[in-house]
Amino acid sequence: MNFTYRHLKIIVALILLIVSGLIIWQVTKQPRTQTATQTTTATKGSLIVSVSTSGTVNNNNTQAVVTNASGVVKKLYVENNTQIKSGAKIAEIELSEESKLAYNQALASYQSAKNSLASAKANLYTTQANMLSKWDTYKELSESEDYKDTNSDKRSLPEFVVPQNEWLAAEANYKIQQDAVNQAQLALNNSASSLKQISPIIIAPISGEIKNLSILENMVLTKETTIANIVTDALPTISVNLTEVDVTKVSEGDKVTITVDALADKTYTGKVLSINTSGEVSSGVTSYPATIILDTAATDILSNMAVQANIITDTKNEVILLPTNAVTTQNGQSSVKVIKDGQTSTVNVETGLASGTQIEIISGINEGDEVVINATRATTTSGSTTKTTSPFSSFGGGGNATFRMR
Repeated sequence: MNFTYRHLKIIVALILLIVSGLIIWQVTKQPRTQTATQTTTATKGSLIVSVSTSGTVNNNNTQAVVTNASGVVKKLYVENNTQIKSGAKIAEIELSEESKLAYNQALASYQSAKNSLASAKANLYTTQANMLSKWDTYKELSESEDYKDTNSDKRSLPEFVVPQNEWLAAEANYKIQQDAVNQAQLALNNSASSLKQISPIIIAPISGEIKNLSILENMVLTKETTIANIVTDALPTISVNLTEVDVTKVSEGDKVTITVDALADKTYTGKVLSINTSGEVSSGVTSYPATIILDTAATDILSNMAVQANIITDTKNEVILLPTNAVTTQNGQSSVKVIKDGQTSTVNVETGLASGTQIEIISGINEGDEVVINATRATTTSGSTTKTTSPFSSFGGGGNATFRMR
């Protein structure tokens, strides 16, 4: 059969017809788009407003027992996890030759400081006696008939001024000597501390429970060794940092819930003990350190553990609650969309406290009202829904979310 121009026209027409049909079929196959309105029910409940922050556990209920002496542990007087009193013996060391020399030098410094304090106190007694004597002379003179009048010109005469100045000088010398005694006492305390650090007898600096005991009898010790920790029964404290925005919301005494990263299955309670309102600046960012104290002792919380803290700044009970994204605010006026008898209407509301997810409704709607909280797109094919998506899955206290097809 001969292929003619007429045949070519028929083939092209058939191809165009097929392509058009495919296009029409694809267009009609596209799903129809409907709007799914997500709703919730206004409910009554408790609204808790809090500030979240992180921090670490302080070690202020633990003191390390450190020695600067070197030598061999001759005697051990305590066991791990036992109670000890302040000043009680922990261990005795047979000092090395180097430590013996250092100990004798520290002992000599201690004795010298002790003698200096005794001398300063003796001088204090002398200056005190002289001051009191000068005071008696001046007092007797000032109360005599010749000088009794405080406005008298006689009080400017040498026979009055000299006793007065002698008393004032004696009083000044007494105060100077008091300072000398205080300085001598401080020097004695420092020398006593140095002596304890190099002493062959290691004693407990505070009362508490021995933890982390790391020495044994006949063990060789080197300088600056931490041999144990003493843990007191003081309540643990936590250090956190507040932002510039959050510090204005937090007050001393606010209740706190605490979770410890290492103890995820437990929650602890406490309160804000103090806030450093002076703030600290680091890399241009200002933060405000705060200290939280736990309500009860917790032996499982260790120093320097990381924690998360929720500081409760306000609470309200029996209030109408909605998810925060159910409320729209424009020009200072808040409103919600209420569904009643299948009809949607916009209602102005008065709002109160708000947390990250919930907001208090003071007036405008009632408990049980159905409120629109989000609109999503739903695709349908042949009148049936194939897929509906929403970024919201649950709402704390705001009721259960439902979908309405529009």
